[in-house]
Amino acid sequence: MLKRFGRWYFKTSLILRIIVCFIGGSLIGAVLWFLSEATGTGAEGKNASERIIPYISPFGQVFVHMLKMIVVPIIFFSLVTGASSLPIRRFGRIGLKTILWYLFCSLVAAILGTCLALAINPGSGANLDAWQNLASVTGTRADDLAREVTEEGPLSQVLLNLFRNPFEALAAGNFLPIIVFAIMFGLAIRVLIEAGGEQRVARLEMLSDLIEGCRDAMFKLVDWILEYSPIGVLALTIVNFGLYGPSIVGPYVSVTIGVVLGIIVMIFVVYPALLWVVTRQNPLSVLRRIKEPMIMAFITRSSAATLPVSIKTAEEELRIHNELASFSLPLGATINMDGVCVHLPMFAVLAANMFDVKLTIASLVILVITTVLSSIGAGGVPGGSLMLLFIILETMGLSGQQVAVIVALALGINPILDMFETTNNITGDLVCSYAVATNEGLVDLESSR
Repeated sequence: MLKRFGRWYFKTSLILRIIVCFIGGSLIGAVLWFLSEATGTGAEGKNASERIIPYISPFGQVFVHMLKMIVVPIIFFSLVTGASSLPIRRFGRIGLKTILWYLFCSLVAAILGTCLALAINPGSGANLDAWQNLASVTGTRADDLAREVTEEGPLSQVLLNLFRNPFEALAAGNFLPIIVFAIMFGLAIRVLIEAGGEQRVARLEMLSDLIEGCRDAMFKLVDWILEYSPIGVLALTIVNFGLYGPSIVGPYVSVTIGVVLGIIVMIFVVYPALLWVVTRQNPLSVLRRIKEPMIMAFITRSSAATLPVSIKTAEEELRIHNELASFSLPLGATINMDGVCVHLPMFAVLAANMFDVKLTIASLVILVITTVLSSIGAGGVPGGSLMLLFIILETMGLSGQQVAVIVALALGINPILDMFETTNNITGDLVCSYAVATNEGLVDLESSR
């Protein structure tokens, strides 16, 4: 019987399992909340939720700790692999133009996401005491959650901190220096490889292969962790709804609306506008020709898994030359995460409202920069944005347990948001490749009409 259930469980779609567990956890948590409201506190001074949830919470916290365990390795190996695969001498100006396009679109997405988050203001007006209660059950003192987080230092100090000792940054949980070091390390490998020298090149290629192998192993570890994710989602959702009740639906709905709206604007306003400016062609015609990889991205929630379809579409439908498509699209699947850049600021503003963090102009600028830099390491795997939440939120000064509360919220709706984010990412990769190819004469315009 147990074996039969196991076979059925693992054959069922992961996203279906997550959605079912999210709905089931929401219902169970809501029942606990209503039961607690109806019965009040018992002899121990605790209501039903407070007595039951401490036994359920560890199953969800295990999942959060699993994600935090792999966030630094997967970002480091992904960034080094992506940077070291850049053929600097072969592509020269074209490669630089592709990277700058990706970074520009990510910057636009991060600014758009931040503006939408400030306009929608998710979590505003929420009962902070209830969130302190939620955090206390997951292991944080309530008074820690209520304190005002220290404001960031000057922007110049933040920029100086990008170049700290990476090992010191790792011990301190400071992610940005690790990201910067990984990019520079990968570029150094590529420069030395292209500089020549048979023995040195052989050693560096072995190092590059080793790092790529480590990245692939981390992706497999992500797969294993995601198999546990339905259990984690079930437990975390029961905790959230059991302690906060139906009022928690508000932040869920506002965040979802904000992210989906931002992605719609990116796909149907920003990208078409950029395409028209660069190519002077009908952007809707280009979007129609890339609908297959867009649909595939929506279903798989993985830029890496959609990559073969993207390359095929780029060469056969958009008529982009292979030498550019085979370079720009794999690179984009690694570093171009516009959907994530829309997503992350929404949860950052939610966290600021939940834990009374003041968002100044300087902190918003830092948020945008951090979002762009951290999105480079999303890795193109399902749920990659969840791991990046740790970077964004800890940069804001939140404690580990405060971050865990927001991640617990994100887990419930992440599968839905991930579909839209990945579609945005793939669309951005193809739009960038087509714009650069058209500008550089690497597309057969007559065949691509």
